[in-house]
Amino acid sequence: MLKETFQRKTISFYRYFYLENPQEFRDNIFHDWFSLDCFGRIYVAREGINAQMSIPEHHFETFLETLRKYEILDGIPIKYAIEDDGKSFYKLTIKVRPKLVADGLDDGTYDVTNVGKHLSGIEFHEQIGKENTVVVDMRNYYESEIGRFEGAICPEADTFREELEIVTDLLADKKDKKVLLYCTGGIRCEKASAYLKNQGFKDVNQLHGGILEYARQIKSANLDSKFIGKNFVFDERLGESVNGEIISKCHQCGTPCDSHTNCDNHGCHILFIQCPVCAEKYNGCCTPECAHEKTSGLARSKENRIGFGNSRKYRKSLSLIREEQSR
Repeated sequence: MLKETFQRKTISFYRYFYLENPQEFRDNIFHDWFSLDCFGRIYVAREGINAQMSIPEHHFETFLETLRKYEILDGIPIKYAIEDDGKSFYKLTIKVRPKLVADGLDDGTYDVTNVGKHLSGIEFHEQIGKENTVVVDMRNYYESEIGRFEGAICPEADTFREELEIVTDLLADKKDKKVLLYCTGGIRCEKASAYLKNQGFKDVNQLHGGILEYARQIKSANLDSKFIGKNFVFDERLGESVNGEIISKCHQCGTPCDSHTNCDNHGCHILFIQCPVCAEKYNGCCTPECAHEKTSGLARSKENRIGFGNSRKYRKSLSLIREEQSR
């Protein structure tokens, strides 16, 4: 890919749609997109499709033609990356999954189509900060840690299933308020808004197109963004800045930093925030122990690792972790 002489576009899209044969549909779109040198991570389920992709610019129009071949993809809204160097994905992966979003819920217990009101980026922007309005981040904590809307409730959740439970509890006394939900591209809010309405919330709204579409509309309207920091993305970039601010810190030294990385000790590989100085000091690893294992070829058991980043109890400086462990 590094030798490619052409540019790529990073896009994302999703749609809930009943598919009778997800595997057949998966095989057909793989054939179409592989022949166009498309890369990406796509999930297909009986309930629809969720895709993040990198498309060669010279094949983009042909790619759009392939979408029109399928009822589920015809006219599907496409979101474009905020910052895009074309290095978002390095291969094409299309997997058939039981669900598009792992929510752990029995969809038969509530109407998943009874979703909240879709707000455009501008409409969402205008509602933030108004009286009797609450803004809720429906992403995982490591996403909201580096970027979020002003005044948003950001539950410390590591999974979407956990997020739903926490949000329901946090908003238990706010069922009559206007609830504004947002996520990266909108797909998690589809399920979340339907779930909250089933739980008795009266006025549930969601950011249509997610942070990606919000950033585009705000930029076009020349408005100051109410989303501060960086938008986490699930590809090789791991993030794209929305307003240029850095609101998070290196998990090792506390220096302002919003660059996620995976520990370079492949026996660990935990996600965490690391500044350039600590990356050099720890050889791209999360702890001295992992750095030693990386160079020595040793590997500890999971029980003996000092990890942090994805698990809430490790979202603090390494010095505090060791202090607590020594007690």
